[in-house]
Amino acid sequence: MKRSAFAGKDLAAEALAGLLQRPARSLLTMLGTVVGTASLVAILGFTATSAGQISARFTVLSATEVTVTDAGAKTRTVEPVLDFPADADQRARALNGVVDAGRYWKVPVPPGTQVSARALPAARDARGLDVYAVSPGALRAAHTPVTAGALFDEFHERRAERVALLGAAAAAQLGISRLDSQPAVFVGNDAYTVIGIVGTPQRLPQAGLGVLIPAGTAVARYGVPSPDDPAKMLVETRLGSAQLVAGQLPLALRPDAPQLLSAAAPPDPRTLRDSVTADVDSLFLLLAGLALVIGAVGIANTTLVSVMERAAEIGLRRALGARRRHIAVQFVAESGVLGLLGGLAGASIGVLTVVFVALARDWTAVLDPLAVFPAPLVGAVVGLLAGAYPAMRAASIEPVEALRG
Repeated sequence: MKRSAFAGKDLAAEALAGLLQRPARSLLTMLGTVVGTASLVAILGFTATSAGQISARFTVLSATEVTVTDAGAKTRTVEPVLDFPADADQRARALNGVVDAGRYWKVPVPPGTQVSARALPAARDARGLDVYAVSPGALRAAHTPVTAGALFDEFHERRAERVALLGAAAAAQLGISRLDSQPAVFVGNDAYTVIGIVGTPQRLPQAGLGVLIPAGTAVARYGVPSPDDPAKMLVETRLGSAQLVAGQLPLALRPDAPQLLSAAAPPDPRTLRDSVTADVDSLFLLLAGLALVIGAVGIANTTLVSVMERAAEIGLRRALGARRRHIAVQFVAESGVLGLLGGLAGASIGVLTVVFVALARDWTAVLDPLAVFPAPLVGAVVGLLAGAYPAMRAASIEPVEALRG
């Protein structure tokens, strides 16, 4: 007796016929798989695309920045002193790989000191602006933009001149917009000639919100920094020099007591990029996996309902000679085709999403073929797994009971 067989073309025809009987329901069933595979492809594409942007931005600015902190300020029990030597900027600039360097700190003005553009201000004219001591090297290392006037320089620093720079926001609060009349700003009873208005520096953004005076002037007028807000040094280095410079700075600045200063170099760009993208990937891949699980549940539910609706058809097929495995294979094939089509649609949507977002952001889209091509197969596998149980239920239907019902 010849064994019954189910040819591949017949299987494909039956699976497509079953899906096309209810096209709307088939499309809705595929939706979960579409969302899951689209999310998977888009996430992997965005990861590869944004990794280059993270590396570029990090390398341009942060990878060339070293910060030196007065580590001994908070541990000192006697009268506070400035652990940075007077020629700290020159010593730092003498190191190979340093572009510029300078010190800065928040000036410890007496409590209740107000900043105003008038010698005898009314209460409404006084502003509680912060005052920062900044050396000329720190202004240059921070890439401080000048909107009016000029920055103070080493001459003002060395002679402790009573000059000041205003951040754009501080100038707006004080009503100072022009410098041709040589306006002054009053910190309490101390007058400072405003020689420049600056925008927000690329580094030290807080400097764009307050009053800046030379570091030498701050020491002469208000003393050394408070232990609660110690002095720091901002150092701009050449690319690839940050780690080496950070290791040399404490000894170069204080050869007698390098432990008083602590230099912090930026982390390696690759390490930071990998850490950021790993955190983002783990979250969004979890969401993509959840979408795939929802898609699998949808396929399983729809296939199971289809089995129940087509019980008479299944019984007739069994009565005409179809084996249990034939029935099972047919329903597994239907769910597999649903998953495959959902995977194809999802992969296409994911690729288009990455490309359009990259174009909108003026990025270079990066898509790994190993992330795109397997996506339809992932959808097909989800469909096959989702159809396994409904297929077993269909195969267990007895012809007599199905035809009787």
